[in-house]
Amino acid sequence: MLSTVSVALSKIQSITKKMLTTLVIYSAVGGVAGILAGLLGIGGGLVIVPMLVYVFELQAIPQELIMHLALATSMASIMFTSVSSFMAHHRRGAVHWDVVKKIVAGILTGTFLGSCFASSLSTNFLKIFFVIFLYFVAIQLLLNKKPKGGRELPGIAGMFAVGNIIGAVSSLVGIGGGSLSVPFMIWCNIRVHNAIGTSAAIGLPIAVAGTVGYIVGGWNVAVLPQYSVGYVYLPALLGIAVASVLTAPLGVKLAHSLPVDKLKRIFALLLLIVATKMLVGVL
Repeated sequence: MLSTVSVALSKIQSITKKMLTTLVIYSAVGGVAGILAGLLGIGGGLVIVPMLVYVFELQAIPQELIMHLALATSMASIMFTSVSSFMAHHRRGAVHWDVVKKIVAGILTGTFLGSCFASSLSTNFLKIFFVIFLYFVAIQLLLNKKPKGGRELPGIAGMFAVGNIIGAVSSLVGIGGGSLSVPFMIWCNIRVHNAIGTSAAIGLPIAVAGTVGYIVGGWNVAVLPQYSVGYVYLPALLGIAVASVLTAPLGVKLAHSLPVDKLKRIFALLLLIVATKMLVGVL
């Protein structure tokens, strides 16, 4: 009897230790993502996805699931970080809610359908698509060029189409859409700080629709890790969400005392290295 109890306690201790270690690792991922997001204004998904891919590989999660889990979990974590972000912008009057209303239908449709479609794609395809997007963002950061305002916002049909494109691409790379929506709004003569604030508000419907899509797409997948809801891996989500929300304000504070432009260029080079490493892994 004592032997049985001892074995049971040993198993419980082993499981508890493993869970705590896992949460610490995912909290570290979220902490880094939160600081970079606050410091550089870079979407957390660009950091979270490659870091999750690396951690999932260490955990020996099946290769065919890794990218789906990383994208879905990144998208789910944005639900938590986007709220504090867009509320801060809203308090400063930087969110154009009329733009959000016009684009949100397209955002919801494109992101949901995009994430459902992504669920049927191979990990290698998703990795290559993500790598291409990393190169795109890295070049944007290195050139530091912003589009010149050249036109007005399109009508309802045009905004619906743009929302679909932004949502679909965001779902395929696990981000909140800022890398696409901010340049689009600046091009449409919206001031930079308003474009950033409005993009932060758009991030929430992107995250919600993308998360639902990945849950639906992965609902009947039988070989998912324990504690997964569809393709969303809950232990990773918990660690990332808590840590990123806590560390993002630190990143914002650092932004006022560090050379952000130089750091953006360094981060762009890191993105190029990460993208190249992922591409080599696929090829």
